[in-house]
Amino acid sequence: MDLAIVGSGSGNSLLTDYWDGKQVAIAESGVFGGTCLNVGCIPTKMFVRPAQLARTYQEASRVGVALPAGRADFSAIRDRIFERIDPISAGGLEYRQQAANVTVLGHVDLLDEHTLRCADGREIHAEQIVLAAGSRPVLPEIQGINLPGVHTSDTIMRIEQPQKLVVIGAGFIACEFASIFAGLGTEVTQLVRGDRLLKYLDEDIGRAFNQQVDWEVKLNSEPRSITAGQTGLQVHTDTGIFTADAVLVATGRLPNTEFTAGAGLDLHADGRLKVDQFQRVLRGGQAVQGLYALGDISGEQQLKHAANHQARVVAHNLENPQNLRAVSSGAVPAAVFTHPEIAHIGLTEAQARAQVGEHVTVKTQKYADTAYGWAMEDEQGLCKVIADRRDGRILGAHILGYEAANLIQPLVTAMNLGIDAHTLARGAYWIHPALMEVVENALLGLEVPDSGCL
Repeated sequence: MDLAIVGSGSGNSLLTDYWDGKQVAIAESGVFGGTCLNVGCIPTKMFVRPAQLARTYQEASRVGVALPAGRADFSAIRDRIFERIDPISAGGLEYRQQAANVTVLGHVDLLDEHTLRCADGREIHAEQIVLAAGSRPVLPEIQGINLPGVHTSDTIMRIEQPQKLVVIGAGFIACEFASIFAGLGTEVTQLVRGDRLLKYLDEDIGRAFNQQVDWEVKLNSEPRSITAGQTGLQVHTDTGIFTADAVLVATGRLPNTEFTAGAGLDLHADGRLKVDQFQRVLRGGQAVQGLYALGDISGEQQLKHAANHQARVVAHNLENPQNLRAVSSGAVPAAVFTHPEIAHIGLTEAQARAQVGEHVTVKTQKYADTAYGWAMEDEQGLCKVIADRRDGRILGAHILGYEAANLIQPLVTAMNLGIDAHTLARGAYWIHPALMEVVENALLGLEVPDSGCL
């Protein structure tokens, strides 16, 4: 084999025209297409949109429009989503199976940088191998976690709509599902071991988010056990017992690295493969030639857009081993598609002050202080930008509210292309009275040097 790929998510995109006529193997032990397509980004966002629409009557009431409360047909929403996604997954598998130069495999173990062992004992030898096997949900040690009705993000979207749902976890997956089900009419209780949701957020944004969620959140409530009773499942915590028709356990994800154990590769403390700037896997601190990794199996950020960037780098390096390219050193943005929506990139204010000290300048702009914010009667949306007052370098940006994931993009572009805050604010036109003015005004409020733009 010329190339073997373990994982059919972002790894599947590596097969450019360069590989036509060359012998390639793709190994997939789960559903073809990977996490994002089947159980992650795409289906969850297809649930997010209906949940947003179901809440429309709440927003309409702020501007004097009376609408009936949203009533969701959960089964119809679910079926529409997977009637579209499942054929894409099946079609992707069939397409690879029919290719004359591609061999599709199931579970494999990595023996060394050139050898995979299949479940039936066959060994596949390849000149280059890419490890893109992704991650899986964490299953914490909670008694009763394997009871029927207890789900992870892999299964929760396929069920009938529960009247009551208990969500265990405080991260972005837990919060997104809590928001989805609450928006679609389920009574949601989210159990949080600590003292707030999404504790990695900038403090101001995190505080505002925790105050705005429209489902029940129980802080300092660590689940001890789950039992089945006549009225459904019961989740037992130190602070009480919570009854539900279904339980979602969303306490993080683990990289799928077990199949690499025989190759003696370097691992981070959290189980991820260690890679260099070219995405080459390390062993004994040294890059293993011809062995690459990408996505959740090695990446610090479990984000599809990060995996896609890494895949483009790996695709180039596989085809050009004498002219390797490195992954971008720029900040990676992320969004949480909850109600309200969140987007962020770079440093929090606390992190910036720890690194830059007195040179930090911060501006928080409210949606309500822009013309479009007036139109929306939005008193809760926030845009916070953090910069270095010495040179105007943008250190971080955090947005909470309507269309946050779209609004943050100019800041993402500036941070990755080295555009300072003064130039970004004044060097281009910003449409008035678009909501994007919340970003413009935040930039204008920073204390940064004049770059010569008016």
